[in-house]
Amino acid sequence: MKMALRQAQKTKDEIPVGVVIVKNEKAVSSAHNKTIALSNPIAHAEILAINEATSSIGKLFDCDMYVTLEPCPMCAQAISFSRIRRLYFGAYNKKGESIENGARIFKFCSYVPEVYGGILESESSLLLKHFFTKLREKDIVYGRCCELKN
Repeated sequence: MKMALRQAQKTKDEIPVGVVIVKNEKAVSSAHNKTIALSNPIAHAEILAINEATSSIGKLFDCDMYVTLEPCPMCAQAISFSRIRRLYFGAYNKKGESIENGARIFKFCSYVPEVYGGILESESSLLLKHFFTKLREKDIVYGRCCELKN
């Protein structure tokens, strides 16, 4: 999870989410959010890491994913489709995510990984709180602020 936190810290003007996919205790891919940098609404850290991992090793059924924030519904579905063995996440998002809170996407999936939440939760939460505090302090125009939150 510490590697995922380092990935999250690499973000520039993006919600700080980092991911590492591990196979046999070795990182096979890592990513951080790039939705703004790539002008691509699906360039979430989880999607980018899954793409990188499948390109390099193929199937992910014996891999584990470490992500700093509870995945959104889109990413939860991609995790299920990729058949990642275990999902470890840091911060909970009680307002709209999809694993423990919100839509609970895995209830509707044919494949569900083992899920462990709250791993280094305080460190992950602190990154997010710092980001949103800084964002509010910048006096960014309303449209840009909403774009970053979504």
